Amino acid sequence: MTTPFTVANYFAAHAKVASSMNLDQFQAGVDLIRSKFDAGKKIFTCGNGGSASTASHYITDWNKMINLATGRKFRGISLCDNIGAITAFANDLSYDEVFAGQLKSMMDEGDLVIAISGSGNSPNVVKAVEYANAHGADTLAVVGYDGGKLLPLAKHHILVPSFDMQMCEDIHLMFGHMVMKTLCNNDIKITGLE
Repeated sequence: MTTPFTVANYFAAHAKVASSMNLDQFQAGVDLIRSKFDAGKKIFTCGNGGSASTASHYITDWNKMINLATGRKFRGISLCDNIGAITAFANDLSYDEVFAGQLKSMMDEGDLVIAISGSGNSPNVVKAVEYANAHGADTLAVVGYDGGKLLPLAKHHILVPSFDMQMCEDIHLMFGHMVMKTLCNNDIKITGLE
């Protein structure tokens, strides 16, 4: 059964999904990123389509805002942002290698790879996690639906238990903001409710 779209129904759907999520997974994800930041490790993100935009958004916010708030280098790299590298790996090898290929040239043991996927089944994202796992990095899957192949593959995961891609993408973006708020020591500002 579907519910007709209205703005009110969209917010109600968000509230329903939020009430079914494991918030400990979100906190553990934030804590993992904080630990890698504190250790000076590189943090890579990857994804396709909307998840590629989310991967880029994470790194844009984290590199800029965390440095401004703390004076420390975040060392974030979005594997989605170098179109030359992406097209070279896709053309010369396979589109499935566009992220793992980049990790081979930049990732060190102890770094973190964050794989973002609504379905959890994107072959190039799965290959990146497989490579990272096999070469001593930590892996965090940020997924929706039932988690797909990434859920059991990644060492850590955050699952948005919804088969609505827009819900998943919205909440995946929210996770990025949770990380930024935490690492920047920002409070949540609630306006208009006083």
